[in-house]
Amino acid sequence: MIGDSMKLVIFDLDGTLLNTLEDLADAANLAMARLGFAVYPVDRYRYFVGNGVPKLIERCLPEGKCSEEVFFKAVDIFNEYYHTHCADKTRPYEGVSELVNRLKSAEIKSAVFSNKPDDFTRSLVEKFFDGSFDLVKGSLPGIPKKPAPDGVLDIMNKLGAKPENTYFAGDSNVDMFTAKNAGITAIGCLWGFRDREELVSAGADFLAEKPGDIYKIVLESEEK
Repeated sequence: MIGDSMKLVIFDLDGTLLNTLEDLADAANLAMARLGFAVYPVDRYRYFVGNGVPKLIERCLPEGKCSEEVFFKAVDIFNEYYHTHCADKTRPYEGVSELVNRLKSAEIKSAVFSNKPDDFTRSLVEKFFDGSFDLVKGSLPGIPKKPAPDGVLDIMNKLGAKPENTYFAGDSNVDMFTAKNAGITAIGCLWGFRDREELVSAGADFLAEKPGDIYKIVLESEEK
């Protein structure tokens, strides 16, 4: 599948490919506890994550306690712990590995774009998917995070993909907004951290109940 007909599926990471919630919660709660603040139940982190580590820490810190010094201490504690423990409880969602392999077999290109720092993103993708993706990209200094389209457009440019043949699959409104901002098709993943209502409200073009549905969406649109 080459030239104008080449298909590309770009995936969010947290809540889409991998269930990372417990490890993210553990790292953030450790930072809060060490600084003398209250910790949160794991489920609360479904709405804390999605915009990168700095925003996660900002959301965790109590109102009025987010001085620059406290903020950077919390970020440092989070990063130090998460660097070593980012895969303790993290696992791919059921059916995701099979989906990635099916896309590869069908010569449909795939990539990962996350607001998670680039080193963490690459480390986790390498550990759980071992070279299955054509390109992996996380958050880098000076590059706007999702929902800015810059990262998606860079991936499309590097892989030679056209907007009409590119899909972004993610579990949050941030991902849907990213797809819309990049002018590509948005696929909302219902097994992740957020719910159907959020994805629909954010403009999802398709909803996937399970990972295999993404293959069907891309294949059926190819045949039209």
